[in-house]
Amino acid sequence: MQYISTRGGMDPASFSDILLEGLAPDGGLVMPTHIPRLEQATIESWRELSYPALAREVIGVYWTDIPAEDLDRIVTAAYGDQFVSDDVVPRTQIGDHTWLLDLSQGPTLAFKDMAMQFLGEAIPYVLTQRGETLNILGATSGDTGSAAEHAFASKPNVAVFMLSPKGRMSAFQRAQMYSLTDENVHNIVVDGVFDDCQHMVKELNGDLTFKRANTLGTVNSINLGRLVAQCVYYFWAWLRATDEHPGSTSPIDVTVPSGNFGNIFSGQLARLMGLPIRRLVLATNENNVLDEFFRTGVYTPRSAQDTVATSSPSMDISKASNLERLIYLVLGSDPIKLSGAFSALDAAGTLDLSRYQSRLAEQFGMVSGASTHADRLTAIRQTWENAQVLIDPHTADGVTVAQAYRDDAVPMFVLETAKPEKFSDTVVEAIGRAPELSEELQDMLGREQHIVELRDNVEQLRDYIAEHAVR
Repeated sequence: MQYISTRGGMDPASFSDILLEGLAPDGGLVMPTHIPRLEQATIESWRELSYPALAREVIGVYWTDIPAEDLDRIVTAAYGDQFVSDDVVPRTQIGDHTWLLDLSQGPTLAFKDMAMQFLGEAIPYVLTQRGETLNILGATSGDTGSAAEHAFASKPNVAVFMLSPKGRMSAFQRAQMYSLTDENVHNIVVDGVFDDCQHMVKELNGDLTFKRANTLGTVNSINLGRLVAQCVYYFWAWLRATDEHPGSTSPIDVTVPSGNFGNIFSGQLARLMGLPIRRLVLATNENNVLDEFFRTGVYTPRSAQDTVATSSPSMDISKASNLERLIYLVLGSDPIKLSGAFSALDAAGTLDLSRYQSRLAEQFGMVSGASTHADRLTAIRQTWENAQVLIDPHTADGVTVAQAYRDDAVPMFVLETAKPEKFSDTVVEAIGRAPELSEELQDMLGREQHIVELRDNVEQLRDYIAEHAVR
């Protein structure tokens, strides 16, 4: 399997190559030359597999330049004892024909662990094989940062430089990241919003001289390796939904709280591979640029100043990087059309794809909805009262939007994003009490925090990385 850029300026590369690169050298995003289509019999043959074994099969479709026994060791280590549930991904019924897919069983209590624990094994493996080093540069609006840092802390040949927006994450999220003391972890707090952090990451990744001199890579969702690992739990969800009817091809619907569009694009990959998903329902919060796009076909990212701070802060994103991958597919995987479209977006601040709008639902099965703070409180309270399940505010956005699309004929899965302990203030507002914290989590909240503060200035960031990069 070979990989190319959405913008056409990258020579075909292997999966091992793109694990280290992240962003394509021409500023585009990496995509496979073709999305493999699986026979239904192949998917059915995976029914009895454990989660690590299923990960080996799904990821192995894309990572073809690794010995099978090495991939098996990587996924076994990635989905081992650090996950609380023996199943790795349990499911919980929260309503009629509605299930929560519990993706927050990992070490940082967020769905990002599902891919990051894989990358934390896969990337050091490739570096060791090649005798190379990597400096991971990323931006986080909350959970990506802690998941990446916990996955790569103290790993050989790797350093992590993680940018986060000042004052835009919960106290729990900050503690999970900033309390780490590993020498290869650098928490850089930027006086701005997530989109400012993400812009700086893309700018340095676009400076090929600096990128190569400092061996920069990324584990944000612009790294295709993350999206491939996230495909696995869509297959897991469908297999569990049809366990009582083996051989069935009945579809499921999946609602995905979405900020940077990576998690839901993983579902699109799984769907295009042949997994019976009828609809992928995108849920946004008040920063509803993506909802506007799916309803109108017009994509108009907002400025950093117009990005609203909400009670589901990990979704406070107005320019979703991974949307480029879907637009690439909508435009027929034509890099010339894609480059023209994004040049128009850069020039005008808006991209009108309304002539393709009907295809988003008809060909790609994608629909959307938005949620408010009041909706989140209601969803948290009702899910607790009706199902005795406590959810976080981002998952609550998903539960809210899922209700508008629920169909008794098709099971609906809502992807959990994080444990409610990470967003205690909103939970208290919804149900009148905070989630219980273990002694370990209470200790974490009290630890000293270690950060480096920078202005929204790419030159300052450049100097800091050059001084602290692992060589």
